[in-house]
Amino acid sequence: MPRALDELAAWTARRHEEAIDPGLPIIDPHHHLWHDERGRYLLDELLADLDSWHNIVATVFLQAKSMYRRDGPEAMKPVGEVEFANGMAAASASGQYGATRICEAIVGHADLRTPDIEAVLEALVAAGNGRLRGIRHGATWDDGSAAYGRSFSPRYMLADPSFRRGYAALRRHALSFDAWIYHTQLAELGGLLREFPDTPVVLNHVGGVLGIPPYVDRTEVFESWRARLRELSVFPHLHVKVGGLGMLYCGWDFHTRPLPPSSTELAAAWRPYIETCIELFGAERCMFESNFPVDKQSCGYGVLWNAFKRVAAGYGDAEKTSLFHDTAARFYRLQGS
Repeated sequence: MPRALDELAAWTARRHEEAIDPGLPIIDPHHHLWHDERGRYLLDELLADLDSWHNIVATVFLQAKSMYRRDGPEAMKPVGEVEFANGMAAASASGQYGATRICEAIVGHADLRTPDIEAVLEALVAAGNGRLRGIRHGATWDDGSAAYGRSFSPRYMLADPSFRRGYAALRRHALSFDAWIYHTQLAELGGLLREFPDTPVVLNHVGGVLGIPPYVDRTEVFESWRARLRELSVFPHLHVKVGGLGMLYCGWDFHTRPLPPSSTELAAAWRPYIETCIELFGAERCMFESNFPVDKQSCGYGVLWNAFKRVAAGYGDAEKTSLFHDTAARFYRLQGS
């Protein structure tokens, strides 16, 4: 079971590392904010994690069913989350919370199967006040352990005609799509990419590699994941977020240890997945992500970025700049970053 955020704060504080290459500019293109039954992770908590001597210049907020509107039509309730994220961005833009531009871009949620999707997207764009860049409608589905405690969208949702009608509207509103699926579903994404070549897509969390029953043969899972990812790499409008490997779904044991792992340990475990993504897609289509506070179940924020830097140490300066900054800036159209 996931640990509470206050427990994680105390646990991750037991491992401190000086930042590797502290001047390297970083855009964190995937983090969440919430205050609900999952605990409190708002601006102060995020800033406490960012205080790790890494040069985080900007962040991208990703939907997580936070601060939905209490009342009104069901399809319009996610507008509240974009309003909330825009408020966090406005507070950050005041300069009173440091130099990092928090929530400089926002990815909201819309049920793309909604008949009146145009009105929903218009409301989301308005709520973003110029910051909304994309939509995430998670399509994760599994009948194994990954289904525990989760409510999924219908199986094969990406092929649903009603979903694709809504997906077609993204381009009309200049919005990208964040694809959140498990590695077992990667083949399903190909049809969507083929039908809509003009909608930019970024695959979340290296494609959702599972490491919990029945996916316990890590070698078999890795080979299957890599083969499916290779098939998707031919689509030039597909990018990959390299991270999310600290989620409990991935099946590592880091969360069971009395001390959090070091960046050296994380780099050793994650290297094959990171290097495969970069090999298949190139640095210009890959972006490192924190996925905090979800990945805090496995490690601290500063240690996570050190792990990425250890894996990237053998790449050239231009590739590092893409992986840590430029790919995210280009994909999410962050002009000042």
